[in-house]
Amino acid sequence: MWRGLCLVVVVVAAVTGAVEGQLQPSFYQSRCPNVESIVQQIVSRKISQTFGCDASVIIQSPNNDVEKDAFENLSLAGDGFDTVIKAKQAVEAQCPGVVSCTDILTIAARDVVSLSGGPFWGVELGRRDGLISKAGRVMGNLPQPNFSLNLLNWIFRKNNLTQTDMVALSGAHTLGFSHCSKFSNRIYSFSGTSPVDPSLDRGYSQQLMQMCPRNVDPRIAINMDPSTPRTFDNAYYKNLVGKKGLFTSDQVLFDNFQSRQTVVNFANNPQSFSNAFSVAMVKLGRTGVKTGFQGEIRRDCSRFN
Repeated sequence: MWRGLCLVVVVVAAVTGAVEGQLQPSFYQSRCPNVESIVQQIVSRKISQTFGCDASVIIQSPNNDVEKDAFENLSLAGDGFDTVIKAKQAVEAQCPGVVSCTDILTIAARDVVSLSGGPFWGVELGRRDGLISKAGRVMGNLPQPNFSLNLLNWIFRKNNLTQTDMVALSGAHTLGFSHCSKFSNRIYSFSGTSPVDPSLDRGYSQQLMQMCPRNVDPRIAINMDPSTPRTFDNAYYKNLVGKKGLFTSDQVLFDNFQSRQTVVNFANNPQSFSNAFSVAMVKLGRTGVKTGFQGEIRRDCSRFN
């Protein structure tokens, strides 16, 4: 569901564990003090070229049976994987065998947000990379485009994240893209009495039909934020208020009274959104991590050692 860019990769990859480890911003201060600036340079270069956890989502397999091959992850941006792999290579050139791919993912996520106009927050570091990456582990751990508010809260709550955290992290949809198949039911086959989801703005639904006609090429993808798709801002929440949420699981955040006030607050107060997003990303980054002697420090992010 969270498609495009390293930011989205980190969000979906990190919400898969339930163990909290000990992390600290200065973890690499003595062994790789320039790691954050190295990663930022790579991310900045990629953004200028093309706007395009435990890092198990990056692992590749000739058998197409790892996490990146799961149906839910098939639309993750190749540019995101490529950026993290290039950043890892640059870090390895200066600090071989020291920094995990998972930490590089986490730094890159923060930098994508910051370099796109969003907030900057201190990243806690010290994660190690996972030793397992199976496509079958993805289902049930990722929010889906048709989820209700209760299901969204359940996915995040089991990782110690609140409803406010969930609504804030959903704001990541201000960047990235989605393939048409992820929401086509909302414009062509919503129900027997109404093929178009009545919760969609009429003009927006017609726009979606033009961009995603029936039997569209499955490779076609559209921006998740129709107003400012290349800027990390609070437009996502303004879109929800205007009935322009792309997924059912987006629009439900405004349509359900339990979360509506948070959406309205973020739509009217960009600083409130930025603060909540930063807090939620730090909390998310503490979930499911491996530290100490757990896992490994991958030499190549696309394969186990």
